[in-house]
Amino acid sequence: MKSLEDKIKVGMISLGCPKNLVDAEVMLGLLKKESHVLTNDASQADVLIVNTCAFIEESKKESIDTILEVAQLKAKGSLKKLIVTGCLAQRYQTELEQELPEVDHFIGTGEFQRIAEFANLRPELPVVRSAVARPEYVYDYATPRLSTLPQHTAYVKIAEGCSRTCSFCIIPKLRGRGRSRSVESIVTEVRNLVENGALEINLIAQDLTAYGLDLKDGTNLEKLLLELVKIDKLQWIRLMYNYPQYFTHSLIELIASSPKICKYLDMPLQHIDSELLSTMRRKVDEEEVRRLIDELKKQIPDLVLRTTLIVGFPGETEKQFEKLVDFVKEVKFHRLGVFTYSQEEGTLAAKLPNQIPLRTKKERRDHIMGIAQQISSEHNYYLIGKKLEVLVDAPLPQVNGYSHIGRYQGQALEIDGIVYLSGRDIVAGSFVKAKISKAKEYDLKGHVL
Repeated sequence: MKSLEDKIKVGMISLGCPKNLVDAEVMLGLLKKESHVLTNDASQADVLIVNTCAFIEESKKESIDTILEVAQLKAKGSLKKLIVTGCLAQRYQTELEQELPEVDHFIGTGEFQRIAEFANLRPELPVVRSAVARPEYVYDYATPRLSTLPQHTAYVKIAEGCSRTCSFCIIPKLRGRGRSRSVESIVTEVRNLVENGALEINLIAQDLTAYGLDLKDGTNLEKLLLELVKIDKLQWIRLMYNYPQYFTHSLIELIASSPKICKYLDMPLQHIDSELLSTMRRKVDEEEVRRLIDELKKQIPDLVLRTTLIVGFPGETEKQFEKLVDFVKEVKFHRLGVFTYSQEEGTLAAKLPNQIPLRTKKERRDHIMGIAQQISSEHNYYLIGKKLEVLVDAPLPQVNGYSHIGRYQGQALEIDGIVYLSGRDIVAGSFVKAKISKAKEYDLKGHVL
């Protein structure tokens, strides 16, 4: 057992997507296993870890700004060691080593399981400055993990990496090829989470519907879900990052028929014009996308459909953009996010001619988001007077009678809107029945019955 003076206070700042958050939780679990003291107060940390994102230019800037801000603590002498992990370290190790001498270690996306080795402050244990290699590591149910979310909800990463070759995306180079976990490993992890109070499990991967293809033994998302729905006390299973490829009729029927699988799908489409989809190397065309959406809506009438789009992709004409606008108006996605195309070095699209000016990209983004906001308002106003099952997330300082916040099935944690709740005997981490009384563009207000 380590003496008190050997214990190190370690803090963590995690940026980016839920997939990155799971990596951060694994690192925290590994550090706790080594008896390090974990702190949420950066000013009190001996060692501070910045788990970075480098998906697009904005995320890279946020990561760099955060590192420089944390480095000020080291300059003041309160922080003894600064460690940078995640996608930025994986992508720019050599450049970062030269430009950021204040950072002690850089750890890539395939080496974060070694975090305890790098977080020591003992001079007799020398370590190299960086650990960045081809990503191959995948955590499993036995890996220590410390959840940073409320006990009633959790993310479970069912696969790592991505085997797609989308021309705009750098993720395969940052995370490696798609590597699926076994059904047994995932089911065991979910059972453990449920035994510890989880009511909602959010399944995540870079490409959820491609789950199991790399195992070449018949494993797929449908087979995984058939096992997960058997778990007692598990109430909601939410499916995130479902690419339009690999949906089967039987998978759609399972989502429609199982009361435990949320009638909510996050399905990144990026565009609807077939020519642009081909240049993006999405491996689907307009006809296939429309056919899938029609089947989903027909089989799951109460489905909440979320998508993300890219505007300003190289060569996108006004006509192609207007086609995308008409598509958004027609489908009326409940949830919609828009990225302006980011010209990322190392991707095929970065070398394409006819790059779109930033001003045009922003104008196109704002135009679609304005339409999406209006559609979201219409969907939410339809819910006024409805009685919804709501998962209570947390209490909040009471304002105008609303004492808690929660979500119904159509709202994913920290991504979509929330439901403000009024009423008596409301407990965080429980389900309540609420009658919706007010609606805004993204949020709802309701009274617990």
